Amino acid sequence: MENRINQIPSSTQRRWRKVAYGGMQPGFDDNHTDNTFLQEMVMNANVVKRDMLKVMLDSISISQYLCIVALVVLVWTHTLNSTISHNFLLILDVALLASGFFILLLTAKMLSFTLLINYLIKISFFTTSLYVLSPIYHTLTRSISSDSIWALTTSLIILHLFLHNYSGSTIKAPGALEIKPTLTSNISLNASIVASLLIASRLPSRVLVFAVILFSLQVFLFAPLVTYCLKKYSVRLHLFFSLVLMVMTLSCVYCLHKLMFVLLLGVLSFVNLVCPYWLIRIQEYKFEINGPWDEAKLCFNITD
Repeated sequence: MENRINQIPSSTQRRWRKVAYGGMQPGFDDNHTDNTFLQEMVMNANVVKRDMLKVMLDSISISQYLCIVALVVLVWTHTLNSTISHNFLLILDVALLASGFFILLLTAKMLSFTLLINYLIKISFFTTSLYVLSPIYHTLTRSISSDSIWALTTSLIILHLFLHNYSGSTIKAPGALEIKPTLTSNISLNASIVASLLIASRLPSRVLVFAVILFSLQVFLFAPLVTYCLKKYSVRLHLFFSLVLMVMTLSCVYCLHKLMFVLLLGVLSFVNLVCPYWLIRIQEYKFEINGPWDEAKLCFNITD
């Protein structure tokens, strides 16, 4: 027995080795490290170096959707002020639907004739259901004051813009991989739909209610899909469309209210110029350390 004890090496002769999840090694403390512990340390391994021009081009998608929502609010305002008739709105709805399908036909690679007919059938059913339910929407907020409606609508539009998914469309594009909607994108979409119903419920006729709700749903549901397909098809076409949209939106807002024009111009400038510059500058303070102490990521390959 005495000889066996003498054959066991002392703790100073043992070589320490890193054991996952604190496996105990005789002769060493749990928090023991040797001089080889920091040899595997890597700094800023996953930090992405961003280019100023690339960030500015990516921010255009945000400004594009801000202008789309601003145009929707302009249509709501003119409709409430009775400067737009229901005939004009119905023509606008048909024009938006036709232009949207034209862009999908131009940009989507896997849009077949059968799929197009399927889309038309679904849209026809959706439009018919909306027209049948328009009398209910017309009297939906009759007992609520107008001030409460305006405040709630403004809050819902701000919530919609804050939670909207600006990286792509949550609707499956033909021939593209499906992007699963998140909780925030669903809340954003529902907020825009409720805001449309609140505005439509303050209109004087049922035809106007139907036309405004159809217009709003076309924009909030299908505009992200159309702009997403347009960007995937051609970046130059996407930039040209965004520039035309910004100029048209600013012109319309300027004709309506000069203070709102200054506010919108300031927001677009902040999104396209200040935010990219801000993001590039704060990248200098990005500091990330990876090493042997990082927790392992377990991947399970479950097969039947």
